[in-house]
Amino acid sequence: MTEHTHQTAPTQYVEANGIRFAYRRFGRTGGVPLVFNQHFQGTLDHWDPAVTDGLAKDREVILFDNAGVSSSSGEVPSSFQEMGANAIAFIKALGLVQVDVLGFSIGGMVAQEIALQGQELVRKLILVGTGPRGADMSASQSAEIFAGSYDPAEHLWLKVHFSPSDASQAAGLAFLERKLRRQDRDPLVGEQAAAAQLAAIGKYIAYREVEGYLDYLRGIRQPTLVVQGSNDVIIPTYNSYVLQQNLPNAQLIIYPDANHGSFYQYPELFVAEATLFLGR
Repeated sequence: MTEHTHQTAPTQYVEANGIRFAYRRFGRTGGVPLVFNQHFQGTLDHWDPAVTDGLAKDREVILFDNAGVSSSSGEVPSSFQEMGANAIAFIKALGLVQVDVLGFSIGGMVAQEIALQGQELVRKLILVGTGPRGADMSASQSAEIFAGSYDPAEHLWLKVHFSPSDASQAAGLAFLERKLRRQDRDPLVGEQAAAAQLAAIGKYIAYREVEGYLDYLRGIRQPTLVVQGSNDVIIPTYNSYVLQQNLPNAQLIIYPDANHGSFYQYPELFVAEATLFLGR
């Protein structure tokens, strides 16, 4: 077990394909590490310590900024396939031969590409609040939510991750307090990164016009845990049903009265269920 936690793990760097990747790693060593892939405009500091430290009790956790994001060098590419390739280069640069992969939101789209391209590199997959290529975003409220004004600015994440109920908003405020890192903070995502991520989302949605656009999911044979909130207004909940129905080896958990960040609303329950899934 390393002596570090989510709040104290130092930012380290490793180079691959000319990119200097920023990462933090902590937790129980010796098993298969769990690599986290972040949401739109997210950095190392946007993860929930209740989730990362909870999972780190049984395994090593690795958080990283993909190419062009925050403290990592380079530019963000405009497709999730390229982001997946960069993530694989990062994992291999750490000398790892097998990992579990967690992806949240667009990080879940990147995680699918890692599993497809990496094959035996990936043992198990956890997909949270995400969707497949050709995701149905017709009911998404993400454009108006991200275009809104919030005071303080961090309250954007109350709207993105939590439902309007009193219980969910209270859980959201607790999340914002937990995730506030006191030192060695990661810079916010820049304009190029956000624009490229939006372009990648557009390309991913456009797969819906291609015949057989879900066929690629049959190539993701790793055991997969799909996790979702009952009313995700960013990547609508329906898309998680599509993932579970089309992946060869997937199970689905839906948390009640929950939005995009369902695992932040129920961190202890998620950690218990994810630990069971990864460990069996």
